[in-house]
Amino acid sequence: MFLLVLGLALWALAHFFKRLLPARRAAMGDKGKGAVALALVVSVVLMVLGYRAAPFVDVWYPPEWARHLNNLMVLIALFMMSPAPKKGRLLWGMRHPMLMGFGLWALAHLLVNGDVASIVLFGGLLIWATAEILVINRAEPRWVAPAPGSYGKDAMFFLASIVLLGVIGYIHGLIGPSPFPG
Repeated sequence: MFLLVLGLALWALAHFFKRLLPARRAAMGDKGKGAVALALVVSVVLMVLGYRAAPFVDVWYPPEWARHLNNLMVLIALFMMSPAPKKGRLLWGMRHPMLMGFGLWALAHLLVNGDVASIVLFGGLLIWATAEILVINRAEPRWVAPAPGSYGKDAMFFLASIVLLGVIGYIHGLIGPSPFPG
């Protein structure tokens, strides 16, 4: 569990680095991007290793129907994390679609995973996404929505999200439990 928590902490610190130490980050220039990217890769590796090594301790047993809701929530999250909010019309007025999509993804995974390691991982990522939104809003209170795009772009990115969900679900099934019933 230590590696999992360490990975979560590194993930959060790497993302908050620009806000916590702006002068230090600015002084690093383009090298700072590489350092943050490396920290994020290491954090993901630590989270995966920590999650896989954590003992399985059930807290609750998700109902079977929750898989369907999870898949719908993940599909919506993928759409929110696509370019649709900037190029489409449905989400054009949403300030933090990627972070909100990430939070929805984490919430969906909490819905179908009732063990301690999952609660720590997905709950921690949900807390991070929420905190990131609050920190950005506080640091940059003024925001202007981009010009709205077209419903055609929304349709294109939604279809791409469906395909991506299928690919992710297939890979998920190869390395762990299949997210698709049956």
